[in-house]
Amino acid sequence: MARKLAALVPQQPLVLNYHNGQLLKGNVTLNLVWYGNFSPSQRSIIVDFLQSLSPRTTSPPPPSVASWWRTTEYYKGGPSIVVLGKQILDDNYSLGKTLKTSQIKALASKAPVRDSINVVLTAADVAVDGFCMSQCGTHGSGLADAKDKESRFAYAWVGNPVSQCPGQCAWPFHQPIYGPQTPPLVAPNADVGVDGMVINLATVLAGTVTNPFDTGYFQGPATAPMEAVTACTGIFGSGAYPGYAGSVLVDKATGASYNAQGVNGRKYLLPSMWDPKTSSCKP
Repeated sequence: MARKLAALVPQQPLVLNYHNGQLLKGNVTLNLVWYGNFSPSQRSIIVDFLQSLSPRTTSPPPPSVASWWRTTEYYKGGPSIVVLGKQILDDNYSLGKTLKTSQIKALASKAPVRDSINVVLTAADVAVDGFCMSQCGTHGSGLADAKDKESRFAYAWVGNPVSQCPGQCAWPFHQPIYGPQTPPLVAPNADVGVDGMVINLATVLAGTVTNPFDTGYFQGPATAPMEAVTACTGIFGSGAYPGYAGSVLVDKATGASYNAQGVNGRKYLLPSMWDPKTSSCKP
């Protein structure tokens, strides 16, 4: 019987094409709209993550949140220096507990829109159109003034998935809904929902600065693009494969998994980002 030799096909490099549009470079203000009930400790996990992207003081040694974010510099136009701006607390659920995309955009427009990304963060008991069904977070753009095309602003949204879909939007800190059932990792800030939000926030922020208005870096159709991080889904460390996040660091004291250090002694698990220099996903 003849031996069958499996042909080794070299893996094609992953390419996100640049579509000649505007990117968000230079100083970018992040304004936050907290919608629903978040505890102070939950807010501090996210605020510390955002302040770790472009720290004003000395950054922790790599692997750090700052070194992860630095990959966005290799997209045209240089660095995106993130500064935390205004925070709005809407803990009275002013629009109810079931939100449409148009209402997310309306909430985002409550914050200043000039040279900013306005981020809406929804609490665990808030349902949002498409949440869990097709997305864990998203980004888009709107017009502050419907008659003025120059008033366009970028926004992002991420929800807390802990009670609605942790297996989908807080993996690898929770058993996945489908696929290989490997044991979940221990969340680095001891909050499965908020540590999951950080992964999804990292995803949408990288997509926002590199493809804010659907004319930046992406692959596939502009209506459903693969972007800086979504092109690298499920990869958190080397050797990742479906159901396995890859090789990451483990905190000896807590057993928590992480791959990036942040300000105030924080540790985070961040998704891989496409690196334009190597045309590959970089954990």
